[in-house]
Amino acid sequence: MSESVVYMTCCDQEEAEHIAQVLVEKRLAACVNMLGGMNSVYWWEGKIEHSKEVVLVAKTRSELIEGLTHVVTELHSYEVPCIVSWPLEGGNPDFLKWIRDETS
Repeated sequence: MSESVVYMTCCDQEEAEHIAQVLVEKRLAACVNMLGGMNSVYWWEGKIEHSKEVVLVAKTRSELIEGLTHVVTELHSYEVPCIVSWPLEGGNPDFLKWIRDETS
């Protein structure tokens, strides 16, 4: 069993709060941090776009990422939401245990 962080972006605070709440309620994430005020520049449909977004960082177990991705995709307003993950290679053992204990 291993732990991961999942990085996601949302169009606004309301969407971010809703997704975070659902992920924690469903125990797909032990914790979700919301970081507002991000400015993004990206290609979309052949042109450069500029937008303000909210970043979500979820702490979860690696085996839950597929289910988490499915739930976020269903709730998200974007046609192609950003959902990417990285395994946690170390850290506070008590915190990593807490992630495992609080997800199912």
